[in-house]
Amino acid sequence: MNKSKLTNIIFNALEPKLTASAHCDIPCGIYNPIAAEIAAETVTKMMNLIADLADTSSKESLNSIARYIDIKEKNAEIVKHEIRIIWGDYFKPPHLEKYPDLHEKTWNIMKTASSCRVGINIDDATKLQSQVADFAKIFWDSKK
Repeated sequence: MNKSKLTNIIFNALEPKLTASAHCDIPCGIYNPIAAEIAAETVTKMMNLIADLADTSSKESLNSIARYIDIKEKNAEIVKHEIRIIWGDYFKPPHLEKYPDLHEKTWNIMKTASSCRVGINIDDATKLQSQVADFAKIFWDSKK
C-alpha cells in the first residue's frame, strides 16, 4: 500500500462526520404560527418607519432606510417560510375538508409577502398581517 493511499484511509477514518438529517422541518408536533405573526408585524413596522422618515437625503437617513428595507425583506421571507412549513407539514386532507380554501389562503399569503418584499405599500403590509392572523385562526381552530 502506498503512503498516499494509507494517508487517505487514516484521514477518512478520523474526519468527523457532520451530516444530520430529519424527515420534517420541525420536531414532530411542534407547530405555531406566532413566528409568522411577529414577522408580519415587523414588516408593517418597517414600512411605517420608512414612511415616517422626514429627511431622506442625509447619510443617517439613507443608512436607516437600508436597514429598514433589509429587515422588511427578511421578515417577509420569514412569513413565507413559516406559513409554508405549517401548510406543508401540519395540515392534512381532513383539514382541507374543513377549510377548503386553505390552499388559496396560503397562496395569497405568499403573493402578499412577495409584494411586501419588493415594495413599500403599507396596505400590503396591513393585508399581510390580516392574512397571517386568519391563517393562525384556522391553525388554532384545527387543533380543537
